[in-house]
Amino acid sequence: MNIDVKDRLSTLKGDIFGGIIATIIAFPQALAFGVASGMGAAAGIWGAIILSFIAGILGCNLPIVSGPTGPTAIIVAVIVSAASGNIDKVIPILVMAAIFQIIISLTQIPRMIKYVPYPVISGFLTGIGLIIIILQLSPLLGGATFSSTIKALMYYPQLFSNINLQALILGCSTLAILFFTPKFITKYVPSQLLALVLMTGVAYYFGFNVEKISGVTLSIPQAHLPIFNLDLIMKDIPTALTLAFIATSESLLTGIIMDSLMKVKHNSKRLVASQGIGNLFCALTGSMYGTAATMRSVAAVKIGAKTRWSAILCSVIMAVLLFKFTGFISQIPICVLAAILIKIGYDILDLKVIKVLKYAPKDDLYVLITVLLFTVFYNLIFALGLGIILAALLYAKRVADNTNIKVNQYDPAAYTSFETQVEQDSHYKIRILHIDGQFFFGSITQIVSHFDELLETEYIILNYSSNSELDMSAIFALEDIIVRLKSQKIKLYLVIPNEKVFNQIKSLEIISQIGEDAVLTDENVAIQNAMQDLHI
Repeated sequence: MNIDVKDRLSTLKGDIFGGIIATIIAFPQALAFGVASGMGAAAGIWGAIILSFIAGILGCNLPIVSGPTGPTAIIVAVIVSAASGNIDKVIPILVMAAIFQIIISLTQIPRMIKYVPYPVISGFLTGIGLIIIILQLSPLLGGATFSSTIKALMYYPQLFSNINLQALILGCSTLAILFFTPKFITKYVPSQLLALVLMTGVAYYFGFNVEKISGVTLSIPQAHLPIFNLDLIMKDIPTALTLAFIATSESLLTGIIMDSLMKVKHNSKRLVASQGIGNLFCALTGSMYGTAATMRSVAAVKIGAKTRWSAILCSVIMAVLLFKFTGFISQIPICVLAAILIKIGYDILDLKVIKVLKYAPKDDLYVLITVLLFTVFYNLIFALGLGIILAALLYAKRVADNTNIKVNQYDPAAYTSFETQVEQDSHYKIRILHIDGQFFFGSITQIVSHFDELLETEYIILNYSSNSELDMSAIFALEDIIVRLKSQKIKLYLVIPNEKVFNQIKSLEIISQIGEDAVLTDENVAIQNAMQDLHI
């Protein structure tokens, strides 16, 4: 057997197992998100099947598995609630969102979304996670389901005085499985699937009196032709744009993660276009809106998936499961799905931001907290727009306060003669980068974009001479830079002449990743250390 045939068989095997593991993760999530959105469990499953299949065929040749996710489920839930559960009124908004996604794919927006400041994304995602937890606590305890966090919170006193003990047992047992199942078990069986099967079996065997899933059908979804009018379009454009923006952002984030895992560079426009077309078919069949799903895609890659066939196979397996196990699905308790959603909500919370709150500029905290509060207690769409505007205004103020600062891109012409000589003598194994301005999310993007050009480099000396402290975006981006350079076996030296910024860097956990000896105040010392290591 020649090498080419072996490679193809290996790829096929990886895609098959990747499709299977993605299905195991996607199936319970699709059920839960369908119920949470108000469109129903069947809409969630069919949304996962249709989107993963179409986006798999039309998208990049990567194992990107698509379907309903937490952020899209919450936004769709808002839409469904505003339409009083009338799906005929929901469909036009989903169609518009899908069309907007397709239009976005034809522009430069997919490349620009990465410039949305980290506090806005963090506040929004944490808000989404809290909404899921707040809304699902009631069904977890056997209470009513709400689409508004305010209504859910107001219902809590009544809920705690009328807890369904059987729902409480099932829900808490599900959470215990989700949080505490040992890794050697979840390596083979995801905790969500394990909890779903075990707790459904317990409820059925003991005849627990709890609410169960309804409305899961075997039939192929029927076509829903949207009815548009000018008033409806003008009123719902902001909602549709928000859904398209969130779905696009989440898909692009998944694409970036897949690039890192697969060591490739995906076509972001094609990724967004395939998602938009897939969501258009979902909307026209009354199925759930979705995105490229990070957890499912990463799981597929970890098990060996390499191409789009894993995503296509995932949708096929889900369709088979739906037709073969409808009876089992209809017996799944709502409280079990609520527990699964609470765990997903917890995973969405951006808890890593807590470790840098003490060091982050107050402006970032204002933006993050504002977006978080408005997301949870007012309106998702308003919160996102307000966050972007507020971040832009505060950044403009920050720039205005530092009008003498100029952010220079990596430019060999700006080198001193000594730096140029160092690079030449080391045969460019030592490279020196300057940031002569604020180290923020924009300048980070410029720096990272040049890393691919630094071939054969073994040492990078990053000189940050500004007196502006690192904001949250820069802190996390710097962590990403360190991880990336480590994977390329490149030693990084940080040169921080400013005492205040130097102390900030020293107080961060970044130090444990790069080493205290790699953070210096003098560029000449960094150069000498690198040259000694190279024996120059």
